Amino acid sequence: MSKFWSPLTASLVPYVPGEQPKDKTYIKLNTNENPYPPSPKVIDAIAEANNADLRLYPDPTCESLVQAAAKYYGLPTGEVFVGNGSDEILAFAFAAFFDPAKKILFPDITYSFYKVYAKLYGLNADLIPLDEQFNVPVHAFHPDNGGVVIPNPNAPTAQLLALDDIRTLLAGQPNQVVIIDEAYIDFGGQSAIALIQDFPNLLVVQTLSKSRSLAGLRVGFAFGSEELIEGLNRIKNSFNSYTIDRLALAGAVAALEDDAYFRNTTARVIATRERVTKQLLELGFKVTDSKANFVFISHKEIAAKVLFQQLRDKGVLVRYFDQARIDQYLRVSIGTDEEMDAFVAALQEIIGS
Repeated sequence: MSKFWSPLTASLVPYVPGEQPKDKTYIKLNTNENPYPPSPKVIDAIAEANNADLRLYPDPTCESLVQAAAKYYGLPTGEVFVGNGSDEILAFAFAAFFDPAKKILFPDITYSFYKVYAKLYGLNADLIPLDEQFNVPVHAFHPDNGGVVIPNPNAPTAQLLALDDIRTLLAGQPNQVVIIDEAYIDFGGQSAIALIQDFPNLLVVQTLSKSRSLAGLRVGFAFGSEELIEGLNRIKNSFNSYTIDRLALAGAVAALEDDAYFRNTTARVIATRERVTKQLLELGFKVTDSKANFVFISHKEIAAKVLFQQLRDKGVLVRYFDQARIDQYLRVSIGTDEEMDAFVAALQEIIGS
């Protein structure tokens, strides 16, 4: 601990991302990246934007991207916010909407960044336990709270909450902001964006990192009432007005415009996920009902930590969480068919030995 750190800095336990080792080449199934490259139109748009205008600040309002997102999702531009990845937007939202005088609510098994943000902003959290099948119990989210955040599909469990359940949750929280974090919604779910007009307390957060293969570009969106979007902009413009650079703006617009490419690659990921799920079940694994670009698996005879290490030794990276209730599970991102075949073959060797 540094003597120059503030008490807050010293108290933080930062988020730990999936490892990015450089000691050798791995099959990388640990960070939920898309196995396919971005649309060629994205690459062309970035190349065209790579010009002398880089000496100028980007548009702080991100007008071209806001308009493209509004058109794509059928919303007014005043209901769209653009940020540097969905993580930044979540950070802004925690600051903009959650009440430090009351506990915020999120599932006990979920995206671990929520705990980090709560600590960073001086918020107390009440963790709502998932049921024994890892479902989110919407009726357990009591209305006496300072805000709610739920990823849908949930991470790392991969399971989807039905839109009717989200509607029920929103109806029970009329005075608090409810954030639905849809990082993985495009792999089998229906977006809660459809509920925005009925619920002014709903903020939907999405990202281009997963379904549009742009994790390296860092672009995310929030969708909600104009009141909520104005709140996000107040936080953003009190922190950094220029969150999206010129190249990212150009690439993100092109990604939204190439809908055919997006639908093709997501369909390929879904098809691979379903095929591999069947293979894992045949190998004796328990697999949750995934609607994400990853699967959440457990084997009744081999400890998850052992599987994690033996897969790593064979050059396959997956994610292990040393956390109560899920320490016998692995999260496995969906790669290409060839990568997933190698993953299954490695599992067969481990189980056979």
